[in-house]
Amino acid sequence: MERKGLLIAFEGIDGTGKTTQIELLAEALRQRGLSVVATREPTDGQYGRKIRELYKNRKSVTPEEELALFLDDRREHVAQVIGPALALGQVVLTDRYYYSTAAYQGAAGHDPQKIIAANELFAPVPDMVIIIEVPVSLGVHRVQKLRGETLNDFEQEETLARVARIFAGLNGRNIRRIDGTGNAGGVHAKIMENVAGLF
Repeated sequence: MERKGLLIAFEGIDGTGKTTQIELLAEALRQRGLSVVATREPTDGQYGRKIRELYKNRKSVTPEEELALFLDDRREHVAQVIGPALALGQVVLTDRYYYSTAAYQGAAGHDPQKIIAANELFAPVPDMVIIIEVPVSLGVHRVQKLRGETLNDFEQEETLARVARIFAGLNGRNIRRIDGTGNAGGVHAKIMENVAGLF
């Protein structure tokens, strides 16, 4: 499939503000006349719904089965949403992508680099990966206090500490690291500085 659009993936541990920042960036790009598709993983498709069920009980599947669900969900996402949008020349902003799978499944014992390699056999490589970084304690605080949510099986503090270490070790020319500890407007300004070069 020919690729005319741009793909920007937002990554980071839970509570970094990815969802807020995608909304702000999508609005800013639309005001510039660009056609934007904002999407997320896990998706709302058949595999994504199964993954969301694991938030309550991650032990219901083996680590291998869990990884397979993420890959199946992404294949469907690429085929149904990401690929067609890129072919139409749209800007795709995804809230999580295969770097999250590498980090979270890596924290569960898989090899992060093997996960990335397996995904890149079928998933488009992002033009930019924005990894928003905050201390684990702040991410947990935001999930519990600001969202008023109970930590799910993927959000336990010791798990997130391992996830954060893997994110910190990822490298590539398309990766940009953004300090997410400031207010939403300040973080958005930093993101705009980084994505400006793509346009």
